[in-house]
Amino acid sequence: MIPFNTPPHTGNEDAHVLAAMKSSKISGDARYGLMCQEWFERNLGCPKTLLTPSCTQALEMAAILIDIQPDDEVIMPSYTFVSTANAFALRGAKIVFVDIRSDTLNLDETLIEAAITPRTKAIVPVHYAGVASDMVAINAISARHGLFVIEDAAQGMMATYQGKPLGSLGHMAAYSFHETKNFTSGGEGGLLILNDGRLIHRAEIIREKGTNRSQFFRGMVDKYTWVDLGSSYLPSEIQAAYLWGQLEMAESITANRLATWNAYKEAFDDLEAAGRLVLPTIPGDCQHNGHMFYMKCQDLVERTALLAHLKQNDILAVFHYVPLHTAPAGQKYGRFHGEDRYTTAESERLLRLPLWYGMEEDTRNRVIDAVRAFFK
Repeated sequence: MIPFNTPPHTGNEDAHVLAAMKSSKISGDARYGLMCQEWFERNLGCPKTLLTPSCTQALEMAAILIDIQPDDEVIMPSYTFVSTANAFALRGAKIVFVDIRSDTLNLDETLIEAAITPRTKAIVPVHYAGVASDMVAINAISARHGLFVIEDAAQGMMATYQGKPLGSLGHMAAYSFHETKNFTSGGEGGLLILNDGRLIHRAEIIREKGTNRSQFFRGMVDKYTWVDLGSSYLPSEIQAAYLWGQLEMAESITANRLATWNAYKEAFDDLEAAGRLVLPTIPGDCQHNGHMFYMKCQDLVERTALLAHLKQNDILAVFHYVPLHTAPAGQKYGRFHGEDRYTTAESERLLRLPLWYGMEEDTRNRVIDAVRAFFK
């Protein structure tokens, strides 16, 4: 069976993980953790990044940082992973779902302003498949209404918008290093990106269980104590060492994934031209990162048939998110503003093909042949 995903492993990680295991400090924020954070700060051009055990926890930190209060409202797409909404619902926010664009499947920036109320606190765009939301429009709306912008860039590392890295465009952002992403820190992991320097001091406190422990280790206070809300948002040094091994090869990992993505697109261009399916749209001001390759079938019936056909050929393909506003918790903690024109319809016809770092050409061609046979 061809799997849908294989966790990225280059071999470069091994020596670093072993070195971290033998070090005198493995609880985090040691040599590898600090090197990773410095790498991101340099490459993103931001004042501070903080590694976290998961992207979910990075988003939870963001919700605390903007002081979400009960009944505050946060605008986001419904077509996203549950963590995007859960992080803010945990603080008592009402989630306001807005429809997506049919081309990029990102939050429709033209619908955001109508969803804003006096209770709105933040906008959370999700860069689906490593393709940027329209951040110029979203940031302009944010400025007009005094709202925070928090990028859910879980899938966005090494992708850009107008030449700027995804994650560097809002007040804050979050990356994911889950094993299904382009880069992993050993199965799980995340990063909180702070583009607003005013947030750094409190973010360090929140990450250290609400204490000023970071200041203590820098010699700024003679003892540390509990000063704010917080939790345990510090990943282990072993996670950071695994990630460092991948950061050293970030360009080659990205190039390898893009090569597979481009091969898929070239193989199916004629099917799209014939109106048999729809392939991903990459706007001209976006450079994606080869995170996923999807195709959109005519409808749910055809997608179900294609999934079954691929499974019969020992290929595991998958669909993606079930819209959050249709879920029991989504209905309890959120509401959909306006018309659901594309969110549900697009989610029901999207199918993701296998794609991972190091995917062999023969494996990729088996997938291509099976898809083409279905549409033949």
